[in-house]
Amino acid sequence: MRIKGVLFDKDGVLVDFNATWCPATVKVIDTLAAGDSGKRQALADAAGFDLVSERFAADAVFIAGTAAQLVDDWAPILPDMPKYALARESRALFTRFGAEHVTGYDDVADTLAALGSRRMALGIATNDEEISARTQMRALRLDGRFSFVSGADSGYGVKPAPGPLLAFAEHIGAKPADIIMVGDSTHDLNAARAAGMVAVAVGTGPASLDSLKPLADHIIHRLAALPAVIDSLN
Repeated sequence: MRIKGVLFDKDGVLVDFNATWCPATVKVIDTLAAGDSGKRQALADAAGFDLVSERFAADAVFIAGTAAQLVDDWAPILPDMPKYALARESRALFTRFGAEHVTGYDDVADTLAALGSRRMALGIATNDEEISARTQMRALRLDGRFSFVSGADSGYGVKPAPGPLLAFAEHIGAKPADIIMVGDSTHDLNAARAAGMVAVAVGTGPASLDSLKPLADHIIHRLAALPAVIDSLN
């Protein structure tokens, strides 16, 4: 085996999910609720977000789902706003506040540099929207590291379907078996298995490593351990 590329999930892998999205979500909900406390609570409940602790529930649609699914849940709460307008507004707000609060893990930049020195092709496959992912990577000054970025709206489908992963393989001209998918959720690892990629679970996201072990080929606690995994496979 010769690993030729690494595909990353974004939230929980490159970006600290709670530090980034919890304060951003408060601002999005407050903006959409426009001072109506009932709507504010209803929007939070539909998103699986606790306004007191400012944390998402483990099964929140925001963690495993897509922006389109969240809009479906929010639309009945804001009946005066057409669904297309809500989708456009929520997208703009999440992109804006997500970039404003984006927080990367402290070992990401060095890990990406180490992979670059090994001539690894690098990409991102996220169920967030592509513009949000690109904006956040630009804010973290990491955008130059990735030759491929796929979001829920990029046309390749969403995880756990393998479409975005297979698109990355085609993009870099490599067999899926020669690519690592790094993720922090069952969606990521199921997508890796469906695509025929090496599944690496990292323990920095909301899910426990115990829940990911059955689906993972390799387990790492921090992203900094990834170059050693690649060296062992190569």
